[in-house]
Amino acid sequence: MVSLIKTEPLTDNSVYGVRQVQYTVGGESGKNFIDALVAASFRHSVVIESTTSAYSRVVGARQTKISELGEALSYIAKALGNVDKKTKTTDNLTISNAGYVRSVAEKYGVSLSWSGSSTMKLGDLQKSQTNVKYAIDREDNDIQQDIVTLQSFISKRDNAYSGASKVVRKANQAASSTIGNIGS
Repeated sequence: MVSLIKTEPLTDNSVYGVRQVQYTVGGESGKNFIDALVAASFRHSVVIESTTSAYSRVVGARQTKISELGEALSYIAKALGNVDKKTKTTDNLTISNAGYVRSVAEKYGVSLSWSGSSTMKLGDLQKSQTNVKYAIDREDNDIQQDIVTLQSFISKRDNAYSGASKVVRKANQAASSTIGNIGS
C-alpha cells in the first residue's frame, strides 16, 4: 500500500502552522490523507479480489476435468463389469460410448490401450482403467492444493476489505470527534 501513495506538499496552505499535504494514489492526485488511505486500502482489496476470482476459475476447470474423466471411467468400469466370468472371455469386449471415452482421454492427455473401436481385449481395457484412475487421482491432489490456496486468497481478501472498512470507520469517528470538540 505504501508504494501507491506519494506525497506532495501544498505551497500556500497551512492550518494552525501545520503544512497540508496532497497525496497521489494510483495516479490520482489531490487527495487528503484520509481519502488517500481509504483509496489505497480499497485498491489493495480489489487486487486480491481479482486474484481470488481467477483462482476460483482454475478450481472450476479442475472440477470439470475430474467430472469428465470420472464419466469416462464409469463407461470403462461398466464394460469390465460385463466380462463373462464363466467363459473368461478376454477378447472382443464391448465398451459403450467408446468415442466419448476416447475424446475425453485425448482432451486431457490420458493414454488408452485400445485403438478406439468399441471392442478390445480385457488387458487393454484394464490398463486404460488404470490410466484414467491415475489421471483422476493426480487431478484430485492438485485440486486439494488449489482449494487450500483459494481459501488463503479468500481470507486475505476478507481481511483487506475489513481493514479498509476499519479505516473508513476510524476516519468517520475522528471527524465526528473533531467536529464535536469544535462545538464545545
